[in-house]
Amino acid sequence: MKKYLYNIVMVAIVATIAISLTSCDKDSDLAFAEPQAVSTHEYVDLGLKVKWATCNVGAEKPEDYGDYFAWGETKPKTEYSWSTYKFTKYTGSDKTVLDAADDAATANWGSAWRMPTFEEVQDLFDNCTWEWQAAGNATFGGVAGYKVTSKKTGYTDKYIFLPAAGCRDGTGVFDAGSWGSCQSSSLDADSPRDACTLGFVSEVKGLFGGSRVCGFTVRPVCP
Repeated sequence: MKKYLYNIVMVAIVATIAISLTSCDKDSDLAFAEPQAVSTHEYVDLGLKVKWATCNVGAEKPEDYGDYFAWGETKPKTEYSWSTYKFTKYTGSDKTVLDAADDAATANWGSAWRMPTFEEVQDLFDNCTWEWQAAGNATFGGVAGYKVTSKKTGYTDKYIFLPAAGCRDGTGVFDAGSWGSCQSSSLDADSPRDACTLGFVSEVKGLFGGSRVCGFTVRPVCP
């Protein structure tokens, strides 16, 4: 992400916290978490509102970055900008959550999967312990990111890993290895040009209004 946009995102994350707060490899480091399968894709039951996939869309194992998607688009592309962005029907006045046809998780993994809503991402914040894994770690193939472990009784041995995949802006990939993100299916209520996006670095994490045209990773959920 361009440095200017990166700074805006970090300010937004800090402000958010101040106010409120495809088939995965069966031999991966999540093996002890007993992942279950829906079709050919695996999830971990953290005891939350929904079950979270073990991998991003386009990834083969938890530490892989996977593909990047503009909000409401279902295919990766070479340039992420307003000139290449094709969806304009989500205005915030009557449509605030993605239709299934425009959901990258559903389009790529099937009808059992979708992108999480704002409330479901908030549930991941509120009911899990977040532990930053530095680059070079021995658990996740040396990939930086967050190990997200359930705090729910009966599920405290279950976790997912969110790699710091950065994002795509224009034709480049920015801040991979130090900055991570995960799109929700919900528009930003205050700015329909943006979508509610989970962003994180080692020091801070939170929900912010991520530009709909930038390419962010997608972590699917299922009922």
